Amino acid sequence: MLGKEYAIADFVTCLNQLNAYCEQNEVSFLFIQLIENRARKIQQLLNACRELRIPYMLYKNSFEKLLTEKILLPVNFLEEELKKAQFASAFGRFCNSEIHILQANDYGTKAATNVVRMQELFNKFDLKVLVEKAKGDSFKVDKEAVNKAIELKAGLIIVTASREYGLDDIFFGPREQHLIRKSFIPLLIVNPRADLYALCD
Repeated sequence: MLGKEYAIADFVTCLNQLNAYCEQNEVSFLFIQLIENRARKIQQLLNACRELRIPYMLYKNSFEKLLTEKILLPVNFLEEELKKAQFASAFGRFCNSEIHILQANDYGTKAATNVVRMQELFNKFDLKVLVEKAKGDSFKVDKEAVNKAIELKAGLIIVTASREYGLDDIFFGPREQHLIRKSFIPLLIVNPRADLYALCD
């Protein structure tokens, strides 16, 4: 029992130092093996990753090997969505991935504007891009993407983490926690940061 307590304490210490470790070692991508698909365990890891400036992935034991032929990019109306384009572009350029954009079905034009700006970047590199309008709006597009990924046989979904945790998120878990638990393929998660909203490559 004593050994287990030390192991837990060691694990918590590692999580608390995760951001500093990644900064000091100039880590460009974080890959975390998710042994337990439980809400509490996922949230513990998400909390540790909240301040990261790099994308991260919680990879379930049930997943097959990572497939990059087709990636799914749900896009909502928030400005920080643009940051995802840089990582989608990297997959397109270096893995020859087809980028499938799922645009939120909103009354306003912000989601559509985000898609246009992303396409401007993708066009610079002649990437393979398909755009499809989602059935749901900006608040439902990520959840729809998890189901759509099966239909498209996508290997990866790129999502943005919640800006802040409200009371519902604290009690019931944030959107990204539910997405991770339900998804049959890996999610690449990008933290929203005010200093990283500008779209560049």
